[in-house]
Amino acid sequence: MAKVKTKWVCQNCGYETPKYLGKCPDCGQWSSFVEEVVDTAFSSAAQTLRSAMNDTKPCLINEIVLDNAIRFSTGIEEFDRVLGGGLVQGSIVLIAGDPGIGKSTILLQTGKYICNRDRKALYVSAEESASQVKLRAKRLGVESGSLFVYSQTNFELIKEQINEIKPDVLIIDSIQAIYTSTVTSSPGSVSQIRECTNILMDIAKNKNITVVVVGHVTKDGNIAGPKILEHMVDTVIYFEGDRYKSYRLLRCMKNRFGTTNEVGVFNMCDDGLHEIANPSELFLNERGSNSTPGSVVIATNEGTRPLLIEIQALVGSTSYPSPRRVSNGVDYNRLLQILAVLEKRIGLNLSKQDVYVNVIGGIEVDEPAADLGVALAVVTCARDVCVSSDTVIVGEIGLSGEIRAVNNLEKRIKEAEKLGFKKIVVPAINSLEKIETDKIAVIPVKRLMDAITACLEQ
Repeated sequence: MAKVKTKWVCQNCGYETPKYLGKCPDCGQWSSFVEEVVDTAFSSAAQTLRSAMNDTKPCLINEIVLDNAIRFSTGIEEFDRVLGGGLVQGSIVLIAGDPGIGKSTILLQTGKYICNRDRKALYVSAEESASQVKLRAKRLGVESGSLFVYSQTNFELIKEQINEIKPDVLIIDSIQAIYTSTVTSSPGSVSQIRECTNILMDIAKNKNITVVVVGHVTKDGNIAGPKILEHMVDTVIYFEGDRYKSYRLLRCMKNRFGTTNEVGVFNMCDDGLHEIANPSELFLNERGSNSTPGSVVIATNEGTRPLLIEIQALVGSTSYPSPRRVSNGVDYNRLLQILAVLEKRIGLNLSKQDVYVNVIGGIEVDEPAADLGVALAVVTCARDVCVSSDTVIVGEIGLSGEIRAVNNLEKRIKEAEKLGFKKIVVPAINSLEKIETDKIAVIPVKRLMDAITACLEQ
């Protein structure tokens, strides 16, 4: 009897070794190796399957004709914004997010809108039965005569239905739950995910079917499976949200057919996801009309969309030998840098003060244009003074205390004007731009001290 040949595969990065290793030499993960059987018969079958599907021939780029309908809308404007204008025929889109965040919900709603526009969609549910999908569809009000639901995990059977139905859009929920018999490992393993994604890529490119794949995430927030999965697909979208809030953010991390700077905002309700046309109003709806020490409004960018967000700071005497620095929604190292500039350039001594900074709504603010808002929130709380409630703050702080330029300033000003704010503090170098506005006063500042003086004189 022939000896069974096996290999050990890292489930984190896909590194292969003939023997077990406690630590992966490629990614450094401990106890991540799983033994898999190497079957040359199955391997040759997989190669035959792929070679049979790859029957295309090279052609000149000047001879390629683009169809006007190569990109089509999902029926959800926020989803289209993130995708760069809609789904592209023959592309693979990967949507990842925490459990219960709304991945299946948005795809079921998308399937409904797509099918209402004379297209066919096949929704493959590998984690739920058809009746369970119908139960959720009934709650969401999803009804269509061209939306097919197929509860299956075997990829060979799924491929038969693809050839029979010939859908325009194929939804796989999820890639970690399906398997192909050409690979002997269990579903969700690195080899299974890689092989199934390879076949899906061939189906998408050769049959011109748009494939949307749901991906699980690990406890660290990364997409489960090999990193090559993100390289193989055309678009990678993360579905984010605070479990204590009802809104959801759809953020694009990779897009071969559009920008990666767009963000879609939704509100999770009992009857599904609702688009939010004005996110700034959502994040400021609990802000009172009276000014409070340590509270300012900043204009930040999420992609190309301006958002007005409230930042709060709390400064108080510490009871510890080393004062605490806590940031929620702002990069911790960025906060330390801002506090160092305040101490060195302004003379604000915080060596015996605890500093807490929080972005209201659970939004993560990464861009440097929020620096000036954070600094003014700390200063006003430490001095127990207020910035006017009708003022918006924009600006990046340099280490020498200068206020540096920010991009898309005109969009930020228009957003503040639309929401009824009367003043906006901006970098002086940006004020040289031609910005036409009559309803809001633009206050240019060059230094951090100038910004503090301008805001406290109001």
